[in-house]
Amino acid sequence: MALFSSSTRNIPETGDVPQHIAIIMDGNGRWAKKRFLPRIAGHKRGVDALRHTVKACTELGVGYLTLFAFSSENWRRPAEEVTFLMQLFVLVLEQEISKLHNNNIRLKVIGDRSRFDAKLVDMIERAESVTRNNSGLTLTIAANYGGRWDLIQATHKMLAANPGCALTFQEAELAPFLSTSYAPEPDLFIRTGGEQRVSNFLLWQLAYAELYFTDTLWPDFNTLALKRAIKSFQQRERRFGRTSEQLRKNA
Repeated sequence: MALFSSSTRNIPETGDVPQHIAIIMDGNGRWAKKRFLPRIAGHKRGVDALRHTVKACTELGVGYLTLFAFSSENWRRPAEEVTFLMQLFVLVLEQEISKLHNNNIRLKVIGDRSRFDAKLVDMIERAESVTRNNSGLTLTIAANYGGRWDLIQATHKMLAANPGCALTFQEAELAPFLSTSYAPEPDLFIRTGGEQRVSNFLLWQLAYAELYFTDTLWPDFNTLALKRAIKSFQQRERRFGRTSEQLRKNA
């Protein structure tokens, strides 16, 4: 599997369509509350938005889509909501894996699996195995994931593989052990729901991502909303440390 270079070490190729989109899917609970529904209704509706977004990314030619489904801090939520989210994760895997495979989509799940029950871990492993060789969109679900956890686990793995580099390691030594080393860094980061923060998501990988925040609640996020985000991305000047004059000269 190819390893991608860091945007702080090399200037990545850019285009009108983001190669990699990362999304914090925020607003399910508020969507439900506005409709006097239980929070779980918002999470169920959010799965529909997920399906539409995956389909749109495939049609638009996006190569990688990474979705923040459950953070390492979300365990602080009410126990009944956490239990429902774990059950929903199992249900979605059961219902969607064959569809993903039939559409040539590769599934990856990143995050600390140690708190998941054995059934869920087994389903994740089987889903990744079934879709491993698919060559279309790579769909990554971040579950029990945190950006700081990612950096710590990558450091531990790097030191285990290269014990002598503890005092001298560079970015190039650490990067292959990050949980998304199989993907280029996100070009476009989207957060729905009106909040404007990255919330411990892909802290290393978002170094040069274009940030896009929308008040649209995740269950209402559709193809048109995605296209608005991409249009905003297309209007950005991506310099990666260079000047505007350099960009125009090299155009």
